[in-house]
Amino acid sequence: MALYCIGDIQGCSDALERLLAHIGFSPSRDTVYLLGDLVNRGPDSAAVLRRCMRLDGALRPLLGNHDLHLLAAAHGTRRASRRDTLTSVLDAPDRNTLLDWLCQQPLARAHQHAGERLLMVHAGLLPAWSADDTLALAEEVQAVLRGPGLPQFLQAMYGNQPDRWHDGLQGMERLRVIVNALTRLRFCSPAGVMDFDSTESAAQAPAGLLPWFDVPGRRSADTLVAFGHWSTLGWLNRPHLLALDTGCVWGGCLSAVRFGATLAEREQCQVQCPQAQKPCPP
Repeated sequence: MALYCIGDIQGCSDALERLLAHIGFSPSRDTVYLLGDLVNRGPDSAAVLRRCMRLDGALRPLLGNHDLHLLAAAHGTRRASRRDTLTSVLDAPDRNTLLDWLCQQPLARAHQHAGERLLMVHAGLLPAWSADDTLALAEEVQAVLRGPGLPQFLQAMYGNQPDRWHDGLQGMERLRVIVNALTRLRFCSPAGVMDFDSTESAAQAPAGLLPWFDVPGRRSADTLVAFGHWSTLGWLNRPHLLALDTGCVWGGCLSAVRFGATLAEREQCQVQCPQAQKPCPP
């Protein structure tokens, strides 16, 4: 029985199939967490979702920004962009089944392994949040995704403000900060002010900003956090941090980590991916 995490798939169904074959995945034996951005930019988002549904329980996804964007496009609250590749879902005969399933997925997950906790999100955590805070706040968003207020939430989800957390936030402003941190965050200030303009690698942090995971005093620093989202960061393996977005959709690799007897025992597993998208010119 093995435990894995896999980075951003983004509609690259063939790469996911090859990676699962490469690791010898057994649905009856193994548990695989998918770190968000299941869909978009790659060639077959619908096939990725159908595989996840078919292997529900063995494949355990969480939601990323592209997954939420799919829901917004499906509900008519956000127009698909030129670079989107969502038609395989939006025009599918089982569209409603796929979208209903997607709405049931969380924005954060936790797993206990050999007495240690693994916390998983798509993008990042704000410095003021502990692991328990993160799971509770993610559940607030998940309750809306599963409820009758979904269309209104998707309409108001987009935006960069408020750009920081405080416990007194309420309503849509509170939910937007949670969504932005968990699905979009890369850099923030030491005080936890989020930046959404910079997509550089961690080594090229703009003045006054830090990668979210390097902010001094981060309350989740004692918990192993696995995340994706940041393809220019690439594979990053630290004692309490794992970054797994290695740019599959851009012609990089689709990456997994296999945990051993403890969370400290880790093996990198990868398959090369054909380029499905070209990066935007600077």
